Amino acid sequence: MVDIGATTRAAETSRSDGKAAPTRAGFSVDVRSANEAALSDYEAFCASAVHAQAQHPLWVRSWIDATGADALIATVSRDGRPAISLALEVVRAGGFGIARFIGGSHANGNFAAVAPMATHPLTDSEAQALSDALHAARPDIDLVLLERQNPRWEGRANPLQRLATVESPNVSLAVDLSGGFDEMLSRHNGKRKRKKFRLQLRRFEEAGGHRLIEARTVEDVDHLMTAFFELKAARFGKQGITNVFEPADVQAFFRKLFTDAVRQPAPPFILTGIEVAGVLRGIHGMSVVADGVVCEFSAMLEDELQISPGFFLDYTAMEEACAKGMKFFDFSVGDEDYKRSWCDLETRQFDTLMPLTAKGRMLRGWKMARSRAVRAVKSNATLWALTKRLRAGVAGGAKPAASDD
Repeated sequence: MVDIGATTRAAETSRSDGKAAPTRAGFSVDVRSANEAALSDYEAFCASAVHAQAQHPLWVRSWIDATGADALIATVSRDGRPAISLALEVVRAGGFGIARFIGGSHANGNFAAVAPMATHPLTDSEAQALSDALHAARPDIDLVLLERQNPRWEGRANPLQRLATVESPNVSLAVDLSGGFDEMLSRHNGKRKRKKFRLQLRRFEEAGGHRLIEARTVEDVDHLMTAFFELKAARFGKQGITNVFEPADVQAFFRKLFTDAVRQPAPPFILTGIEVAGVLRGIHGMSVVADGVVCEFSAMLEDELQISPGFFLDYTAMEEACAKGMKFFDFSVGDEDYKRSWCDLETRQFDTLMPLTAKGRMLRGWKMARSRAVRAVKSNATLWALTKRLRAGVAGGAKPAASDD
């Protein structure tokens, strides 16, 4: 553990109990390897803290166990009590050491764990102390790269918002469910959507019947995840996109995450699927948060039936969320036409790029330039459509069609 005092730079303090010692300024920072003791403390902190789904202790433990991540827990304490805690992993990329949210590109809508009593954001002094603590504990880290952060979560402002460096290139879209399902539909061409849903049900029956599945056992998880990985590989291959779900350790992570989740009384992560004529044709992976549902990923079978399984899963998931009193359904990061057909909430997330070395400052400049370039392309509908066509063409796929996955 490295504990950096607020009044001194890179000054280590120690206590016999291994906890961070308070400083004269009323705060301290400690950085610990994510061993069992640190993870247990993080889990205890998160029991009452506000945090996003990718900062859930189950997500953090599952990723570390499945991937063997080089992980650490950085905590800012105020007046001797933990206030903000960051679960990070250190990765090597192109000769650089990067500390990022655990889960990499799979971690979206990030919001670091923050205690209920921590009502103000990280101060400049605390941010400097955090930077110093990370550098002292891990000199091999060149850049702290915290991407896709939500500016607000569960009514709280992001405690790291003062560290915002650049706007994330991808928008996050969600649906306001606060008025109930009927009211939500009335704002989004409800008559057409209800008609489409009824038509789907008829087509399902004509094809041989359907079954909506929610994973409740280990066997269910294995069945749905196996199908998801196969469908996603086919989809990404057609689109010419690198399959981020292909690595064996990533697949092991998701299997463990949802397997451990079904063993909990109120699973924070759930898998659903739609089976038509005995064939699994669509899968949703979702996280359940305090007042909403986040669709983390989905995959659909493209075949001769052309039954839009994604629409059916979205429709039923929102209907169930409303029945449970949820306030929003979040489609997560990514701007697609099928999301726009539902959504009325748009979140512009931010990235934090905090260099700890001269190499880190170089990488920060390159990352910021790239982020702005990507955002410029994606904000131009014509240019973005052309980019997707070119990408699919290189992969040998067909022209991308409007889809619901």
